[in-house]
Amino acid sequence: MPDYPQSLIAFQRRFADDRACAEYLMEVRWPEGFRCPACGHDRGWALAAKAWTYECARCARQTSLRAGTVMHGSKLALHIWFWAAYLMATHSNGISALQLQRQLGLGSYKSAWLLCAKLRSAMVDPERNPLTGLIEIDETAINHRTRSDPPAGGSGRSHQGKLLIAGAVEVVGPGPRRIRLAHVRDYSADSLHGFIATAAAPGAVAKTDGWSAYAGAPGVTHDRHVIGVMAAHVVLPWVHRVFSNLKTWALGVYHGLRPKHLQSYLDEFVFRFNRRRTRHAAFKSLLGIATRAKPITYKMLISPDATG
Repeated sequence: MPDYPQSLIAFQRRFADDRACAEYLMEVRWPEGFRCPACGHDRGWALAAKAWTYECARCARQTSLRAGTVMHGSKLALHIWFWAAYLMATHSNGISALQLQRQLGLGSYKSAWLLCAKLRSAMVDPERNPLTGLIEIDETAINHRTRSDPPAGGSGRSHQGKLLIAGAVEVVGPGPRRIRLAHVRDYSADSLHGFIATAAAPGAVAKTDGWSAYAGAPGVTHDRHVIGVMAAHVVLPWVHRVFSNLKTWALGVYHGLRPKHLQSYLDEFVFRFNRRRTRHAAFKSLLGIATRAKPITYKMLISPDATG
């Protein structure tokens, strides 16, 4: 039997209150039992005076179940976090902060936005493996929309008014398996080679449309297909389908994307796509990464240098 709920009814029964959520989170964070994050000792006890807090038997350090996770310092109830993680991980098209606010009855849009942003930061497993084998690689652009202006942008590879994105699709047999997406500064060799180095495993075959900047990418075999009269989506069908789905999703769920935090939205799309056949298991995956992810604050998210 899977240890994750496979329907809303099952979720509601499994995580009916904060205690049930805390017990599950304890198993996810410390599957072999409590271990002190300070000294590594494996003995401790729960404190009656502090909810979901444990004291180490060796160094006496007190550690909250949320401490050191994306839930660090949050005043929201655990069951709210679980509901948000479940909806974001399992909803086929994702869910916006405004929708989440209404679904969970949160008091403000700011709380809903922060909740989504923190969970989105846990959608990239730092231990994930790069793509292997045959990989379709291409670039695309999403028209940039400001708060007051409609979507606009130049034509072709023009950067004017556009958010530039590089994409890679791991092709196995007749279809795609995993993908990677990244916000890039431009379509230069420096940007695209950096993306390939992160996305593709050494020895992979990078199939491209022949754009000159791909030449010489280290660690991969370049399978160059110069696009002439043939449409690019014929040569690179899967990466173009991913781009099409990304643009439809961005407009449908978020009504367009903006430069700040673009990478975090791309990470959300990648997380959902790569788990499209195991959406309910993705809930467990998201919680697992969330317990290992570094805490992030509202000030960090809105700082001028924030891009994730």
